[in-house]
Amino acid sequence: MTDSERVFHIAAAADWQRAQGAGIYRCASLEDEGFVHCSRLDQLLIPANERFVGRRDLLLLALDPQRLSAPLRWEDCYATGQRFPHIYGAIKLAEVCWVRAFLPGADGRFALPVELYTSEQV
Repeated sequence: MTDSERVFHIAAAADWQRAQGAGIYRCASLEDEGFVHCSRLDQLLIPANERFVGRRDLLLLALDPQRLSAPLRWEDCYATGQRFPHIYGAIKLAEVCWVRAFLPGADGRFALPVELYTSEQV
């Protein structure tokens, strides 16, 4: 599976740290809204630069949609016409393909990590 087929979640490092002891990942949106916000690779910078500018405590979780035990639904966010993936349940650690630091640039804004670029994106 390539990164362009995965879904991604921007996680607070503290939430991921708690997940290590619990064996499952949960975040505030799961408790407050009933789902975990995710993005496709081509959507990733939308929430990053709308919600997280300047934050340096973030991780990027890559998820294989086929591995998820919780329901994955593609839903329009705020009537934008873009359908974002939402996971309706906790994420088991074994369902996470990889985790990387997700840091903003000097201006506080995010760019895709170089290792995520595919030949079609360059």
